Amino acid sequence: MIEKLWGGRFTAPTNEFVEAFTASVEFDKRLYPYDIMGSIAHAKMLTQVGVLTLEECEQIIAGLNQIQQEIERGQFEWSVNLEDVHMNIESRLTQKIGSVGKKLHTGRSRNDQVATDVRLYLRHEIDFIQTELKRLIFALIALAEKEASTIMPGFTHLQSAQPVTFGHHLLAWTEMLLRDQARLKDCRHRVNTLPLGAAALAGTSFPIDREYTAKLLDFEQVAQNSMDAVSDRDFVIEFTACAAMMMMHLSRFSEELVLWSSAQFNFIELSDAFCTGSSIMPQKKNPDVPELVRGKTGRVYGNLTSLLTLMKSQPLAYNKDNQEDKEPLFDTVDTLKGSLHVYAEMIPAIQVKQAQLKSAAKQGFTTATDLADYLVKKGIPFRDAHEIVGTAVKHCIDQQCDLDALSLETFQSFSTVIQADVYQVLTLEGSIAARNHLGGTSVQQVQAAIKKLQASQL
Repeated sequence: MIEKLWGGRFTAPTNEFVEAFTASVEFDKRLYPYDIMGSIAHAKMLTQVGVLTLEECEQIIAGLNQIQQEIERGQFEWSVNLEDVHMNIESRLTQKIGSVGKKLHTGRSRNDQVATDVRLYLRHEIDFIQTELKRLIFALIALAEKEASTIMPGFTHLQSAQPVTFGHHLLAWTEMLLRDQARLKDCRHRVNTLPLGAAALAGTSFPIDREYTAKLLDFEQVAQNSMDAVSDRDFVIEFTACAAMMMMHLSRFSEELVLWSSAQFNFIELSDAFCTGSSIMPQKKNPDVPELVRGKTGRVYGNLTSLLTLMKSQPLAYNKDNQEDKEPLFDTVDTLKGSLHVYAEMIPAIQVKQAQLKSAAKQGFTTATDLADYLVKKGIPFRDAHEIVGTAVKHCIDQQCDLDALSLETFQSFSTVIQADVYQVLTLEGSIAARNHLGGTSVQQVQAAIKKLQASQL
């Protein structure tokens, strides 16, 4: 039986089932590079303040580096009996370098150690996620630039509303992701706080230098209260909330891609590389990637709820409950990274069906608002103009024709202020060109927005 590193006051061994039930090594072992990184910084700090000798520090660092190599080569034996990543590494370190390895834990606890490991891990993952997010944003911008003048129907309530450009629609997605990017950047600042030195909950009697440790590990600030430092996981919850928001946006994109690639819409063609077929219907091409991203959004929502519930009733300071923060966090990170990556690959391969989009934009009287605006500019109050256009639309429905198919004589039967110039505002191109203001859908504004984004430091 492996000897516990904390077993001095116990007279009976841990129940075998309890040992397995309370162990976390099967999932927290992914923290090993951050545990080793934090331990090396801690050893250097202990040397700096005179708790360790330089020779002892060098032995510890060499041993930890060797352990990292063993892990990365698949030669490290993880033991459930040693409970977690921290005890596994510390036990192996003592095996390798003897009693000097037992000195590493001076002035710290697993409580501040794990909080440090998770912050180092999450900081690294946020940086990677930001890279994938930026790839996706640039993919959307590139497609928006290509389709800046492609006309499509804009929808409200999933009903044809007004014509917009495909580029403008894609830039709406981009704006959502830019806010996600900003939220994640702000979240990273709070993640990047050093808990090490808080020890179990009250700090330590050793003359530690927490600012020095923070500098070694590139933390922006040091946690100011030892009890808070070891016991709260709000930084994990905040990240998961950011991830849930981002997945919500990806799920909305997915919904539109699924609709647009259907035979009924036929707006786009997804690349075969991101679709699958049916085992029974040979004609099928299923948009599995956006569907799966839409489905995975629920996982992240669940993880957020799990973490909020985990923390809601914990008294200060550390509680074993907090071991349950890792699996929801790890799953959220993996899900978000995978979703962003596949989207960044899928978007550039989308084939946009311009003719079908324009044809769809002509349906549903999408220029009716332009006709109302035209009447207002002729001096008719908007509510009266709204009524006139509604009557004209009803006439078109009865006659099964579009507004631009009406004769001038018919138009003038609805309002005598209507003249031949009305046909200029009833074109899709005229409708889009009229929205030439900041944030509008005109081709000029879309191109200006794209140039601004391309020039920005995303």
